[in-house]
Amino acid sequence: MKIQNVKGGYDYLPKEQKIRNYINDILRKIFEEYGYNSIETPILCYYDILSDKYDKESDILKEIYKLSDQGDRELGLRYDLTVPFAKFVALNKNKISFPFKRYEIAKVFRDGPVKIGRDREFTQCDVDVVGLPGQLIEAELLTLFKRVFDQLNIDIYIEYNSRNLMNGLILESKIDEQLLPAVTTIIDKMKKITVDEFKKYLKELALTDSQIEELENNLNLSLEELNKKFDNTSSKYIKIGLTELNALYEYINELGMSKICIFTPSLARGQNYYTGNVFEVFDKKQRVSGSIGAGGRYDKMVTNFINDGTEYPTVGISFGLSSIYELLKNNEMFGDRSDIDFYIIPMNTNIECLKLGNSLREFGYKVEIEMQERKLKKSLNYANKEKIPFVIILGENELESNKFNLKDMFNNKEIVIHLDDLSKIREIVK
Repeated sequence: MKIQNVKGGYDYLPKEQKIRNYINDILRKIFEEYGYNSIETPILCYYDILSDKYDKESDILKEIYKLSDQGDRELGLRYDLTVPFAKFVALNKNKISFPFKRYEIAKVFRDGPVKIGRDREFTQCDVDVVGLPGQLIEAELLTLFKRVFDQLNIDIYIEYNSRNLMNGLILESKIDEQLLPAVTTIIDKMKKITVDEFKKYLKELALTDSQIEELENNLNLSLEELNKKFDNTSSKYIKIGLTELNALYEYINELGMSKICIFTPSLARGQNYYTGNVFEVFDKKQRVSGSIGAGGRYDKMVTNFINDGTEYPTVGISFGLSSIYELLKNNEMFGDRSDIDFYIIPMNTNIECLKLGNSLREFGYKVEIEMQERKLKKSLNYANKEKIPFVIILGENELESNKFNLKDMFNNKEIVIHLDDLSKIREIVK
């Protein structure tokens, strides 16, 4: 038997997990600053719930891990946190108040290609709100993106578009409405493929040269140009899409975010459940190829799940922990310093060291006690190797004198601390 991880799944060493925990801690803090509450949903879902929102040719259906239970029921591992959230609202609508704002940080699974920042088992960090239509909440979510990445010291830009506008531009090119999902999927790949490939894929759907040319031309227009061209349009999709985008554009300007928010008419987001404005966040330095955050409005999903005649407008955004980790893993701020503050070495004083360790933990410090009865030199070598900043050697002489020398390993000095005045340590180790 070969011992190995499944492709796209990884072990994270303590120093690596430290960075991931740092990212999650910042996300949790900011999510709660914005009024979002934590929930948890199951990893296992019924397959029909996961697949219900997609056409049979959707790429996402090819990436769902399928399995069955002992009752031969078709199940799947969740591939994102959005569909499970819609199911959560449908099951708990009488227990929650609307608008309902939630966040969840949890594992998801996709049987897709593996590359830097894109794994098969990974953690998503989502915020969603049910019950708020309009662009005010969308603008606030864009500020949430900015606040998170400012805190992480990552320069970003945000692309945004409206799925209504995209639908309208496709239909404006006299393309059959039944082809909307397929054409949208190709448009979403527009920046990743050549112009010839783009045309080839559209021609495989039986689109004509004139249809492709008109679609291409419209997808290269600015928001201002689209407003002028379709000022008197009869297309309901284009009207709604431009109204959504113009409202969001005003908020972006007023919030001083116009330099980082870029209107991108070819942005679709892969999922066909999106119904309004959509967003993707990218690292300005392009150190990872894909997005590091994304989201949008999906008003129909929760509404259709509940199906009680009430509209449940929903919008949310997601952060990719794997992608963000890739950007921060070599950051000097994390260094090699251990998380442990004190390493206590007993010299026939095990009980006293346990008591001392607990006293230091009461002050909020992280403490490790040597328990292998290693020689003093080996213990000090261990502390140096692990880059533990402070070492305490506690022997019978220290107990008799009621004091010990606190070894500052980084600065190569010692400080006398009295056992009945441990609070002095707080002045030294902050």
